[in-house]
Amino acid sequence: MININVPGRCTYNIENIIFDYNGTIAVNGKISEATREKISLLCDMADVYVLTADTYGSAAKECEGLNLTLKTFPKDNAADYKLKTVEELGKDKTICFGNGYNDLKMFEAASISVAVLEKEGMCGSLMREATILVKSIEDGINLLLNTNALIATLRG
Repeated sequence: MININVPGRCTYNIENIIFDYNGTIAVNGKISEATREKISLLCDMADVYVLTADTYGSAAKECEGLNLTLKTFPKDNAADYKLKTVEELGKDKTICFGNGYNDLKMFEAASISVAVLEKEGMCGSLMREATILVKSIEDGINLLLNTNALIATLRG
């Protein structure tokens, strides 16, 4: 569990971390070694989930060896599937990362949502629902590895 006490706001008790796959942790279906290493660190701190329609068919291979739960779903109704996952895990104890239009509903539901502007771009509508915007997945993960940076961003 990751405990984040944000002065002037609240305390977040994060048990679950949800990552969208394509465009968020993977670029063109591939996860960089640096991102793999950072995700591995998070797996020791909380339960990590990767949600994907697996456009490139590479998610299982790319996530191999990481202590996380990979959930694939049909391409239709991706947003509803992601929302359902957040609700099942517990909205108040879940942080999510995404970049696409189909991440909007889970962003609305999760305790903290991080919009990632990676090489594949980011849906503009996601910015209004995001708690935080980062320029790379590594920057986003670093907020959880160094919660003081996250606290500084969210401080009331």
